[in-house]
Amino acid sequence: MPDYGFEDHDSAQRLLLPVMSLREVVMFPRSIVPLFVGREASIKAIERAISDFDKRIFLVTQRTPEKERPAPEDLYRVGTISRILQMLRLPDGTIKVLFEGLSRASWEPESLTEESEALMAQVERLEETGIPSTGTESEALVRAAHESLDQYGKVNKKLAAETILAITAIKDPGKLADAIIPHLKVDFARKQAVLEILDGLKRLEAVYGHILGEIEIVTIEKRVKGRVKSQMEKNQREYYLNEQIKAIHKEMGREEDPQAEAAELEKQLEAKIMPEESRERVRKEIKKLRQMPQSSAEYTVVRNYVDCVLELPWGELKDTKIDIAEARRILDEDHYGLEKPKERILEYMAVQSLVEAIKGPILCLVGPPGVGKTSIARSIARAMDREFVRLSLGGVRDEAEIRGHRRTYVGALPGKIIQSLKRCKFNNPVLCLDEVDKMSTDFRGDPSAALLEVLDPEQNVSFNDHYLDLDYDLSRVFFITTANTLHSIPLPLQDRMEIIRLPGYLETEKFKIAEQFLLPKQRELHGLKEGNLTLSENALTELVRRYTKEAGVRNLERKLAAVCRKAAMKVVEGGDRDKTVGVTVQNLANFLGVPEFRYGEREDKAQVGVCNGLAWTQLGGEMLTVEVALMPGSGKVEFTGKLGDVMQESAKAALSYIRSRSDVFGLKRDFHKDIDIHVHVPEGATPKDGPSAGITLATTMVSALLNIPVRNDLAMTGEITLRGRVLPIGGLREKLLAAHRGLLSTVLIPAENEKDLKEVPASILKDLSVIKVESMDEVLERALLCEGGATIFCGRDAPPAPLASGLVKEEYQRPH
Repeated sequence: MPDYGFEDHDSAQRLLLPVMSLREVVMFPRSIVPLFVGREASIKAIERAISDFDKRIFLVTQRTPEKERPAPEDLYRVGTISRILQMLRLPDGTIKVLFEGLSRASWEPESLTEESEALMAQVERLEETGIPSTGTESEALVRAAHESLDQYGKVNKKLAAETILAITAIKDPGKLADAIIPHLKVDFARKQAVLEILDGLKRLEAVYGHILGEIEIVTIEKRVKGRVKSQMEKNQREYYLNEQIKAIHKEMGREEDPQAEAAELEKQLEAKIMPEESRERVRKEIKKLRQMPQSSAEYTVVRNYVDCVLELPWGELKDTKIDIAEARRILDEDHYGLEKPKERILEYMAVQSLVEAIKGPILCLVGPPGVGKTSIARSIARAMDREFVRLSLGGVRDEAEIRGHRRTYVGALPGKIIQSLKRCKFNNPVLCLDEVDKMSTDFRGDPSAALLEVLDPEQNVSFNDHYLDLDYDLSRVFFITTANTLHSIPLPLQDRMEIIRLPGYLETEKFKIAEQFLLPKQRELHGLKEGNLTLSENALTELVRRYTKEAGVRNLERKLAAVCRKAAMKVVEGGDRDKTVGVTVQNLANFLGVPEFRYGEREDKAQVGVCNGLAWTQLGGEMLTVEVALMPGSGKVEFTGKLGDVMQESAKAALSYIRSRSDVFGLKRDFHKDIDIHVHVPEGATPKDGPSAGITLATTMVSALLNIPVRNDLAMTGEITLRGRVLPIGGLREKLLAAHRGLLSTVLIPAENEKDLKEVPASILKDLSVIKVESMDEVLERALLCEGGATIFCGRDAPPAPLASGLVKEEYQRPH
């Protein structure tokens, strides 16, 4: 061994020793500690101590355990001179060393050197200070430390009884403190602070305080463990098994952690913009999920409910652009005509651009099939840049389809309104309730009654679906309902909607729709170029008049599709993809067959007992021919042609009017007793009803009774009273169209219907002479013809001139 200037290492005060730094470990005198050493510098220090320093080494703790090669300032100034008792080299290159602490020592950073790759430092032994350990205070502190150590051993089972017994045999305060502190679970910084205390009594006081703190911590820890254990014992055996199954599934990657799912649901809930009351309700449901096993049937019900609520677009509004000019262009591009609904939509958009929070309107588009009610609703959504949702109500019989099922039922679902919004992802769509007049009622409730809340702007701000059981705001939804007729819609429901009637298309409108929309669409669908098929204007007009009879354009589109199919066949058979197929009036029958409908067939000449009437149908206006035949009889009146009750009553009112004015017409007072009157309206298979044929029936009867023909180029419409007054009627626009289509020149209408002429296209009024009448006298004056072809005047006070010249049948004349 080299000579370092002193001979007895155990008695010298200043020593030159190898230095080994410790991480999170503090070595105390008179303690034996096994350590695993892996750092190269530490291994070199140990080897040097064994070879040159009689196994003595200086162990000092690092201030920062993370550093692999600590600098002098990273080491504490007080450490422990130790002896290496045993060393064992391990296969992985590390060594296991058993150290024994000998005495405290301090060192100065300036003395730190490196020799043979091992750190060396001059260390100085530190002696005990303070009063002798024989006083009463010392004895009391030692006894208190012994008692607290016994108590600590009772709460910390890892401390062996033999160790406690050996420690309690020590009476010296300093040595007792050094023996106790390594067994306490305090951090290395506090242990280092104890190591640096040279006064044995103060050192024991510090250790005694650490013992009491550890006892309190262990006691609290034991109390918490006991509380958790008692809580766990309350759960049933099934819960443990379910938890084990879930743990197994989680390890196998079969499902997610339920707690993680609940946390994710809470995260989604916080991100939602919804009323606080609804948020609190959903929060409670999520709390139930946390406490519920996944195998429970109720778990699925609650989870589905929470998912449904979180998927709803509570406050998510789509940013809509309001450009009136662009909206008008889109509506005109998609639909020809339909001016009223278009204007109403543009009005709403204009108001919305001025007032941000306007409630969504509720429109009801009423019209015959095929006029474009549903498609205009889709165009409205496009013009407003909103999502479009269509909900068909045809055949819906259950109230729960609208308001949802309560969660107590198996397989419960929210209503169609809520489901549609969930799919839409926004809370301000255009929602089309299609075929609202086709709902029916049975023992499951009345769905139309459930719509009363949905379609009321004052109530739908807090719509309550049975499944959600939460108030949901529907006031931003733009509701559009469609119906073919109003009579099947309950009046309270009608009262909540703004009714917009869509009449059937005029012939001119059908022509434009076919030319601009339907024909290009069908060409494209059938793979035809624009030059492959040409349809002349006359052929298209003939197709509209003779092959279709409808208010809408669905059948017209089918006929155009048939023409395109025939054209496609000719193009393919000819082998020339650029071949042009021309369709004219002459060859139209080759494409569509013989004409299916009569068009504009008025009588060739004026006839007695035959008059042209006008009627309104869902398919548009119709020209009806009314015939009256007189036969000898007993005063019976016969009606044929499937006439309804109202139309039959109109005929009876017309006959009563004629009887009341028999003197003026030159008829016997009891002329009706000797004849039977047969009233017939052709196309007998078609039901006919309504009061608007009253003046037509009266004119036909007068013509038959007086044997005077009725003008064949004239038609009429109006309700008759017993006094001969002409009352207003409905559907004037369609009726005038029928007269125009029938190539008539004159139409008699009630004077009170003059205001309705504004809705009639100017092209129709240009070709028709519309005469407004107030009484039957005016009707007969313009409808009946005398021998020379001039009309007669049925005056109030004297019979008309033709009567005196013998035109009235002799048997009906009154005696002069």
